[in-house]
Amino acid sequence: MSKLISYEKKNTRIHELSGFTKLVFFILWCLTSALTYDTRILHIMVIIGACIYRLSGTSWKQVSTVFKAVMFFMLINLLCIFFFAPYQGCDIYKSRTDLADLFGNYSITAEQLFYEYNVMIKYFTVIPTIFIFLVTTDPSELAASMNGVGIPYTVSYAFSLALRYIPDLQGDFRKIRNAQEARGIEMSSKAGLMERIKRNASIISPLLFSSMDRIEVVSNAMELRGFGKKKKRSWYSKKKLAPADYAVIAFIIVFSAAVLIITYMDGSRFYNPFI
Repeated sequence: MSKLISYEKKNTRIHELSGFTKLVFFILWCLTSALTYDTRILHIMVIIGACIYRLSGTSWKQVSTVFKAVMFFMLINLLCIFFFAPYQGCDIYKSRTDLADLFGNYSITAEQLFYEYNVMIKYFTVIPTIFIFLVTTDPSELAASMNGVGIPYTVSYAFSLALRYIPDLQGDFRKIRNAQEARGIEMSSKAGLMERIKRNASIISPLLFSSMDRIEVVSNAMELRGFGKKKKRSWYSKKKLAPADYAVIAFIIVFSAAVLIITYMDGSRFYNPFI
């Protein structure tokens, strides 16, 4: 990876928001995207996501490698949907418009293409928010913000640790991969696609073992320091909610509610242009 996906301090409006605000936005945004299949709304969400991406100052180098990997799995998912349920779109939209015959019982239909297009758009509504959340949120500040609104500090700290160790896991992955390449195992683009997938998958086992060792070290250190013994704790990085935070939280609540009302107004969460 050219650059690990991790928090990077910058002077942007997104970075200035509280970690709690970004967490609330992230959760409601993802839930809204998951519940609606209204293509018009999904297009609006893609545009809003692109604007947030620009405001966050996130560079393409930070996310390019992971983004390409996610796009690869998205294509695999879309192909699996077609081969295992080639007429799911027809069942959803209660119509069938054949465009081309393929082989056997497989045909390309407008309804199936439209359904899979909506699935693809869902990826583009969620993926940018995941990247933005990871690269603009200070894990320590997020834990303090969560605890400040009543969430137990043990839960807040666990969430903070999970975010903090994402770049460490990626670093371990790179080290193991470099060690494999030093032994003569080709893992770059010079190898075939299936070979690369198989060889990269073989890294999972040593990565899990190294992660387990790290978890044991951290848990022992926390236990020796009496973590969780008291009901409250102080925070070095504590940030109060500013007017901008309340505005963003109000926006995402109103936006999510409006989307769900529009989506389910006709009794179905699928926008049907074939009526």
